[in-house]
Amino acid sequence: MRTNDLLARLPKVDLHLHLDGSVKPETILELALEQGISLPVYDKDGLIPHMRVTDDCGSLIEYLGKFDFTTKFLQTGAALERVAYEVIEQSLEHNCRYVEVRFAPQLHRNMGLTLEETFHYVTQGLKRARSDYGTRFGVIAICMRNHSYEDNLEVIEAAAKFVGKGVVAVDLAGDEANYPPEFFREVFARSHKLGIPVTIHAGEAAGAVNVYEAVAHLGATRIGHGVRLGENAAILEMIKDRRIPLEMCPISNIQTKAVASWEAYPIRAYLEQGLIVTINTDNPSVSGTDITKEYRTIADRFAFTTPELVKLIMNGVEAAFMEEHDKRIFRSEMEAELISLGVYN
Repeated sequence: MRTNDLLARLPKVDLHLHLDGSVKPETILELALEQGISLPVYDKDGLIPHMRVTDDCGSLIEYLGKFDFTTKFLQTGAALERVAYEVIEQSLEHNCRYVEVRFAPQLHRNMGLTLEETFHYVTQGLKRARSDYGTRFGVIAICMRNHSYEDNLEVIEAAAKFVGKGVVAVDLAGDEANYPPEFFREVFARSHKLGIPVTIHAGEAAGAVNVYEAVAHLGATRIGHGVRLGENAAILEMIKDRRIPLEMCPISNIQTKAVASWEAYPIRAYLEQGLIVTINTDNPSVSGTDITKEYRTIADRFAFTTPELVKLIMNGVEAAFMEEHDKRIFRSEMEAELISLGVYN
């Protein structure tokens, strides 16, 4: 029998986690005081409504609005380094053994940081956390859909300098419905020339055709969300045949109305059709979630068995943007921990 205690103790990975969606309210309080930025309220509980969506969130656009509040505190090297470190601390509370932290460097330059400095400080925070706690990490650099070709190309070029020093991939995020992936073919052609892996937010606020475009023309080897993939059987079959993992984020997918209801959430159908599904948090602070809560939610709503949950965890291990040598070691570590819990054979 699966207990909540076991769900908490299972080692996990989180492949889809946004830095600016993971800031703790108490950290916002301290950063605001340090930086001289005024706040609407000065207690951490009072700040939560400014950083977290409610169940009546109407759309992805409304959801993304919460980031206007958090990013203004993340414009200094010290703030980026601190929040990156705290992401690992928060993940470790839920036995997360590997975290891929994604951020949009161009959103953190309002006080004069260079692109390279944003990468430096984020990776430094994560490296310090790895030194203190042993948690493995990767950094994913986000190009924004509403940014210019030049701004996004700068992100790709800067990310290339940090490959092998923490950066593992590049991404495209933002308003999917109004900025479809075909606008960004040239940007991601550059990432391929530079040898940087690609994941793309697709099939979240728009349909399965965006997933096709992301894979066929932007070269994505993973897809962020992909909850609308089931709208096109041929594209779903292509994703299955190419073994493209989906970074599903159940709680945020419901909040953004990417899926209308839990009854319509396609995770069970995807697994039964042979897709590679992984479970992730997206934005712990904005969604009011954590990786254990994500697993508990799908276990309760879709009657996932412990072996099925373990399969989802190991899907995340296999999908990680990690060098094969490191992945072999990590896979062995995860298997050993799962064996010690009596849930893997």
